[in-house]
Amino acid sequence: MSTIGKKSMDMTQGPLWNKILIFALPLAASSILQQLFNSVDTAVVGRFASSQALAAVGSNSSFISLLINLFIGISLGSNVVIAHYIGQKAEQNIQAAIHTAIVVALLSGFFVMVLGQFIARPVLLLMGTPEDVIDLAVLYLRIYLIGMPFMMLYDFGSSILRSTGDSRRPLYSLIVAGVVNTVLNLILVIVFHLGVSGVAIATVISNIVSSGIILYVLLHEQEPIRLEWKKLAINVKEFKKILTIGIPAGLQGMMFSIANVCIQSAINSFGSEAVAGSAAALNYEFFSYFMVNAFAQATVTFTSQNYGAGEQDRCKKIFRISMLFAMVSCGFLSSIFVLNRGFFLRLYSTDSRVLVYANQRLLIATTLELLTAVYEVSAGAMRGLGHSLLPAIITFLGSCVLRLIWIATMCHRVHEFWVLMIIYPISWVITGIAMMIAYTITKKKSFR
Repeated sequence: MSTIGKKSMDMTQGPLWNKILIFALPLAASSILQQLFNSVDTAVVGRFASSQALAAVGSNSSFISLLINLFIGISLGSNVVIAHYIGQKAEQNIQAAIHTAIVVALLSGFFVMVLGQFIARPVLLLMGTPEDVIDLAVLYLRIYLIGMPFMMLYDFGSSILRSTGDSRRPLYSLIVAGVVNTVLNLILVIVFHLGVSGVAIATVISNIVSSGIILYVLLHEQEPIRLEWKKLAINVKEFKKILTIGIPAGLQGMMFSIANVCIQSAINSFGSEAVAGSAAALNYEFFSYFMVNAFAQATVTFTSQNYGAGEQDRCKKIFRISMLFAMVSCGFLSSIFVLNRGFFLRLYSTDSRVLVYANQRLLIATTLELLTAVYEVSAGAMRGLGHSLLPAIITFLGSCVLRLIWIATMCHRVHEFWVLMIIYPISWVITGIAMMIAYTITKKKSFR
């Protein structure tokens, strides 16, 4: 088989801990940079526009996640399938899976872009977005969705590169796009006074930049990873394999988002100050979670390659190493944000009423964010072994259903912001225990 590429990594041989770190840290940085696109949006409008503009941008986060998580999950399916083939050294299958993934990315991106234009206002109204921010929220969302085809192309293209062990070039593309996004935000909001439309336009342009760089890399990559326009087509066999892994993974992400949409609706009931405060704190929650998510994705890719190569002992080591790294790195980053919360939260708002809600969310959710490692890494290991449905079911019950019950019961009885927030760590503990049990059973069956 021809060499995958100079930037690739042999995950089936040699020490694991250093390779997992080399793979996961750029991945975490990439996720943080993607979130910085939204963070810069909220920071700029919060400081240079108004609290209503900040709330308008923040109120969209849950719904945007709901729209894109299904397709990000499908991109994870392409990662698993391609990594399996790399472990098996099946070059023709790699080519078929890559070109199928890119076609799916483009089609899904245009689908979300068009659908979102029609359902933006009805969904935001259904979520109970405050009247004083609804028009701004709809405007931001509709412009943001224009960039969905480019966002999908970046996610699927990056997934292809990561299946070979290359997590650095996706990071480099986001660094460039992040600089573009920040500069455009400042110009469009401060100089041209475009408010939420300005930050949305900047985000769309930055997505075009990041996807363009990834597309260029794939078009000039070595065989069998190279993308060729004439080969773009959906291979039914590979498409089914990608969906088998990807759809349950995407549904798991959507379930989180559905629960978060419901929580966002509950947050909206406290008014625009609560919406703005929650949006500010949520950014740091995301940053901490991305450390967990990076090692969970490393678990998926490393396990996929090694399971494809028949290296069962290495699969077990991958799980243990990734779990340790995920919990330590997330706990360290969370503690920095919590201990210095006064400084970090004032980057987004100086409104005392907004900061009350922001502090509550940061202290309750961000402090315990490391608990998410238990279920994320376990789920990643199961997907790497080719089992994606069970983690989705556990997530649905442990996070989505449980959170909805909490909102309908406890939050209905005690209408306090902190009561709403504590469902996060409660659901993390319950889901984590269930996911660990499921992984132990799945591992025994897969290695038998």
